[in-house]
Amino acid sequence: MNANPTLIVGSLAFDDLEMPSGTFDNVVGGAATYSSIAASLLCPVRLVGVVGKDFPGEVLDSLRARGVDTAGVERAEGRTFRWHGRYSADLSSRTTLDTQLNVFADFRPKIPTAFSTSPFVLLGNIHPALQLEVLAQIERPQLVIADTMNFWIAGEPKLLGEVLKKIDLLVINDEEARDLSGIHNLVKAAADIRRRGPKHLIIKRGEHGALFFDDAGVFFAPGYPLEDVVDPTGAGDSFAGGLIGYIARAKNLAHPTMRRAIYFGSALGSFCVEGIGPRRLLEVTRADLQKRMDAFMALVETGGPVELPE
Repeated sequence: MNANPTLIVGSLAFDDLEMPSGTFDNVVGGAATYSSIAASLLCPVRLVGVVGKDFPGEVLDSLRARGVDTAGVERAEGRTFRWHGRYSADLSSRTTLDTQLNVFADFRPKIPTAFSTSPFVLLGNIHPALQLEVLAQIERPQLVIADTMNFWIAGEPKLLGEVLKKIDLLVINDEEARDLSGIHNLVKAAADIRRRGPKHLIIKRGEHGALFFDDAGVFFAPGYPLEDVVDPTGAGDSFAGGLIGYIARAKNLAHPTMRRAIYFGSALGSFCVEGIGPRRLLEVTRADLQKRMDAFMALVETGGPVELPE
C-alpha cells in the first residue's frame, strides 16, 4: 500500500448491545478496533492494545489480513474489556448499563521499537496518563490526533491539559467541546481549546456533520444522509480512523488534505452505522468507499460559483 503507517492506541473490547432491533451479545468492539478497520482501507496500521484470554484469535487474524500489524496487542491473563449499553428508540442516545474494565484496568501501552517511528499517531479515548505514556515512547511524528471524553475532561483536567499541549489535532463532539472550554458557543469554545495546544480541532456533531477549526478559519462537512441507521457504536472511532488513514495516504498536512480527510472520515463513519458492531465496516471495499465519496461530493456540488444573479 502506497501510504505511511499509522499507529493506533486504544481499546479492544466486547460489547453487549440492547438496540431497538434486538439484543446483541459479545459483539467485538473497542475504539481501536473500529479505528483500525477504518484506517486499514487507506494505510498500513500498527495497533497497540490489550485483550484477555477470551478474545478470539480469528479476530486478530482478520485484522492482520487487512494490513493491521498486531505486534503491539498484548494478550493478558483475565477477561477482555466489556461494555453493556442500551440505545434509545431513535438511537440518538444510549445508557451504559455495565462496564467491566477487566484486563484494560492494568493496561500500560508498550510501544514496540518498530512502531516508535510511526509518522502518524491516533490516541484513542483512554486515560490521559496513558496517552502521555504513549507519546513518551515515540519519536516526534508528523501528526498526533487524540480523542477524549467527558469523564476525563471532568476527572483528569490537569493531565488532559498536558496532552493538549503535545498533540496536533483534537477530535471531540460538541458536548465535550463545551465541557472542556466551559463555553456554549462552539466557535468561541474552539478558539479557547486551540489556545491550549492543538492547532487543529474537529468538533463532531453526529448526523449533523463536523466542524474543523485551524488557522485558516472554520470548515464544515455535512453528515452523509442515510435511510437506515442500525448501530451508532463505533461511528466516531471509524471517523477518526478514516480521517488519519486518508492523511497518511496523502502523506502531507496541507490545508486541503485535512479538509478532504474529514469527508473520508465521515464516509467511513456512515458505513459503520449501517450494521451491528463492525460487521458492515468489515465488508467495505475501496470501491465502495470511492462510490460513497462520489455521492458525498454530489451532495455539496452547486454546479458552479455561488453568485448573486444580475
